[in-house]
Amino acid sequence: MSNQANKTAEAQVRSTIDSWARAMKAKDAAGVVAHHAQDIVQFDLAPPLLTVGPDPKGVQDWFDTWRGQIGYEITGLHVTVSGDIAFCHALVHLTGSRTDGSEADAWFRTTLCLRKVDDAWKIAHAHESVPMYMDGSLKAAIDLKP
Repeated sequence: MSNQANKTAEAQVRSTIDSWARAMKAKDAAGVVAHHAQDIVQFDLAPPLLTVGPDPKGVQDWFDTWRGQIGYEITGLHVTVSGDIAFCHALVHLTGSRTDGSEADAWFRTTLCLRKVDDAWKIAHAHESVPMYMDGSLKAAIDLKP
């Protein structure tokens, strides 16, 4: 892949991720899954351990636990592209008001792998995680900030 082609592909991948993140912020489940490959494998923060294939109902059910827009800021996005495959990693700052009255303000790690399908970049693998305290408490370290 030429340097110019690589830059073009990286810009397209970044645009796809930006559009996907805007759909997350707007709580647009159809917009979120429109960026997913049909065989996407997801390791989300929320159960279950693994989801295969787009899950618009699961996304909408999660959105329904929020009041108003969701803060979903991607920071430090690193993109590597080779041919029709791209992998990316970043930190995400998730904020907002939950329907149970609680407030969310947490950072987590994300890895996204994209595949070019019919001239469009689609998210084929998504992995979200938080570190856990290694003090025996098994508690997620959601209070960490970059």
